[in-house]
Amino acid sequence: MTPPSGIVVLTDRLVARVGLDRVVAGAVAGGVRWVVLREKDLPRAERAALAADLRAILADVGGTLIVAGPDPLGGDAVHLPAAGPYPPPTHGLVGRSCHHRAELNRLTTEHYATISPVWPTKTKPGYGPPLGIAGLGSLVRVSSVPLLALGGVETPEQVTACVKAGAVGVAVLGALMRAEDPAETAATLTSAFKEAVTPVLTQTRRGVTQVSTSGLRPTVPTQGSSLTARSGHGRPQPQTATKHEGK
Repeated sequence: MTPPSGIVVLTDRLVARVGLDRVVAGAVAGGVRWVVLREKDLPRAERAALAADLRAILADVGGTLIVAGPDPLGGDAVHLPAAGPYPPPTHGLVGRSCHHRAELNRLTTEHYATISPVWPTKTKPGYGPPLGIAGLGSLVRVSSVPLLALGGVETPEQVTACVKAGAVGVAVLGALMRAEDPAETAATLTSAFKEAVTPVLTQTRRGVTQVSTSGLRPTVPTQGSSLTARSGHGRPQPQTATKHEGK
């Protein structure tokens, strides 16, 4: 599976303004394609039924449900806490919650990680200290996997800042769970993400079109192997054909 990117929704039915299925349906209508199901306090049978309902909503748009914890509840994508288990289970997609470099350094076969909190969060007040954009950027540069920014992301400007710092996406809980119109909120945040990763074309004085990288998603430097193999950030670039002499 491809690691998540863009706007990723984390669920919390206890703070959702309406039913969780309606919030997720609205977020999907607004462009969200990744949802992380939390709700760890529910009995497994109820949680599995909820997972089935959310997968049905996401299936219509080719989206993916990731389940928090080692049990994928009938799927093949999980998001693990920083505390364990280690080594991670062998599912098609495995993510991990991380908060500092030491936890990033423990990653082995995980496909991505969240890094938090970037900003103070209403969901977990006092949790931190916040990394800030500078802290996020420094961890992106040393991470071997793509990172999702998490914690206090509520505005388009914050989404843009996270992308410019190198995050492949942002994980959002409160801004969507508490939204009066989840579809509109999701569309606004998704639009900010797409704009932040879209190449900017400019014309030079000689009429040559150039691509500005200021709006592109940064890649993560790695050591000893290709970007594609280790982090999924990079993509192989086509080789430039060379002209033969005399032609």
